[in-house]
Amino acid sequence: MIKEVMAETEDRMKKSVEALQVDLKGIRTGRASPALVERLRVDYYGAPTNLVELASISAPEPQLLTIRPWDASALKDIERAILQSDLGLTPSNDGKLIRLTIPPLTEERRRELTKVVTRRVEEARVAVRNCRRDGLDDLRDLEKEKLISEDEFYVGKDDLQELTDNYIAMIDKIGQAKEQEILEI
Repeated sequence: MIKEVMAETEDRMKKSVEALQVDLKGIRTGRASPALVERLRVDYYGAPTNLVELASISAPEPQLLTIRPWDASALKDIERAILQSDLGLTPSNDGKLIRLTIPPLTEERRRELTKVVTRRVEEARVAVRNCRRDGLDDLRDLEKEKLISEDEFYVGKDDLQELTDNYIAMIDKIGQAKEQEILEI
């Protein structure tokens, strides 16, 4: 019983960490990365669609992204979505291809991005703590239903706290690495 609760809680914590990693990939670091725009939502024929589903995205140079839509009629929609996003990039369109030049980050922008990273890391910590709370509630329910003893509950509670501490440390390490990457000149 306790193992099932622990496995379910750990699975949810893993998903929180994976969501943080995906989220942080979209934060610009001065280098061109397709992950920067892959999740950008484009209004395509009235339906919000991820850019990665509408075009091939590549980084032929360290400071350049190219976006080649599969449907040429989507160029204007993609361009509009890029301009409306908070990326701060201006697309250049040649009729078949969109080029995004990634300018070097200013010191002020680097500081803003580290604040964004810090906020996202804190959101991930909260998500992991919520997983712990739910797992603890499940253990309490098992104890109330007399499916586990009080001693087993406390052992499970300690194991749950240890698991939480490990995932929080993992999240902190991911956040610190991203901040270092952003501050790197």
